[in-house]
Amino acid sequence: MCSCWLVLAFCCLGQLCADQSLKPQLAASQLATNNPTLTTVALEKPFCMFDSSLSPNKSYIIYLYAMKESASAISSLVTDNSSKPLDSTFQQTSGGQFGPYKAALFKVPSCASPPKLADVGDVNKVSDVLKQYLFRVGDDGTCLYDPNFLGVCNPPLAPDTTYRFKYVLLDTTEGIMKGQTLWSDPIKTRRVKLPLKIDTWPGRRSGDMIVITSILSVLVFLLLAGFLASVSSAVMGSDNSSAKTRCLSQTIQQSEPRPQLSSE
Repeated sequence: MCSCWLVLAFCCLGQLCADQSLKPQLAASQLATNNPTLTTVALEKPFCMFDSSLSPNKSYIIYLYAMKESASAISSLVTDNSSKPLDSTFQQTSGGQFGPYKAALFKVPSCASPPKLADVGDVNKVSDVLKQYLFRVGDDGTCLYDPNFLGVCNPPLAPDTTYRFKYVLLDTTEGIMKGQTLWSDPIKTRRVKLPLKIDTWPGRRSGDMIVITSILSVLVFLLLAGFLASVSSAVMGSDNSSAKTRCLSQTIQQSEPRPQLSSE
């Protein structure tokens, strides 16, 4: 009997540790190439992360929070004292500089029927699979400047900046948080490359070398075109000269008097 309780305790402890270790992850590179980009980060949606917190006959939704890694740990809370999620926006937190902002909300992904990754090879299904599987933070470039926009604004992230992300499960019936993940590992957006540092394989030439090479290529093309034009002109001139010579010769022959035969 004691051994049974011991096994049960270890199972509960293992489940608790597993729940506490859940955190947002970057989307698989096979589905989100060039991730992160300069201004976006594609994350896997939280499939099966909150199953133990879901109750029947209740409605739930997922909130996604984002903040810069430079924000202080004190300001990383996403709920108030009554367990209600914060409604802080991108503008209010200076893009996550002073704390987390709500970047998105969406339905709880179905753990019972996750997207079939094999359907990615089907051009008719790949768009739906990606929408079900991942969420791209920073994918809305207009919401900040649209005075009529009333939804959750998900504006572009800053290049060469490190962010962290967190999923929160909200019980919409009670309006309170029912679960949350840890903050993700630091994820850094790409850096803008200067023209002089662009890797222009082959040869790894600099931006100046590319410009010089382009100019030289144009000059060579112009020289070649001029040479061909001159050769063509010379050939045509030679043909015209030959034609004139033949015409002049025929004219001279026709103008010369023909010898008359004497009749005896």
